[in-house]
Amino acid sequence: MTFEQFASTFLWFSVHFALAVLSVTFLLIVYRIIKGPGLPDRIVGLDLLVAVAIGLMAAVGVRSQYVLYVDIALALGLVGFLATVAFARFVLNRGRVHDPAIEDEVGVYYVKEDMYIKEDTKS
Repeated sequence: MTFEQFASTFLWFSVHFALAVLSVTFLLIVYRIIKGPGLPDRIVGLDLLVAVAIGLMAAVGVRSQYVLYVDIALALGLVGFLATVAFARFVLNRGRVHDPAIEDEVGVYYVKEDMYIKEDTKS
């Protein structure tokens, strides 16, 4: 067996092993998202689902030797990050407009002549 044959066989087994593990992981994460006890747990599950999908795209890209999968995976990573940030802001602010606990933690800012000034809520 030559080195090229060994490398090709090793790559084939590695890609298929990665696809199998990532597929099982994908299914377990979907179960966790459906069963999750709370909204923050589901959001973390969705973020992890995006990461596993990126891994699946990378493995499929290596298997098919098609470079465009890398660009798609990068775009999916960016969209997944932005979605996670948006969901986190939603969880922080949902139904709690003018909640004193959040205003003390985050702070209340108002705009005065193009400057952000933190309002003192303790006094």
